[in-house]
Amino acid sequence: MTIWHIVILASIATLALKLAGYAVPASFLERERPARIADLLTVALLAALIAVQTFGDGQAIVVDARLPAVIVAAALFALRVPFVVVVIVAAAVAAGLRAVT
Repeated sequence: MTIWHIVILASIATLALKLAGYAVPASFLERERPARIADLLTVALLAALIAVQTFGDGQAIVVDARLPAVIVAAALFALRVPFVVVVIVAAAVAAGLRAVT
């Protein structure tokens, strides 16, 4: 099985799941548990994307200037700093560390 077979199968599975979503009644989705699961799933997928983009380089795990930048960004978010400031400071941290090394 080549990578293209996997991509095509994943695309078909995604389309099937998306179409199956239309068959779910709205009353089911308005209940507390499914709504909470949907909210938490969104956060988990975003966290996984951030982790892959931060530590991944092809098939290898890489720890470089991106890691401290994400840590600084997380700390600034915890302090409720505006998003624009978080992005600028995190970029400055990554740029500074890359300039030093």
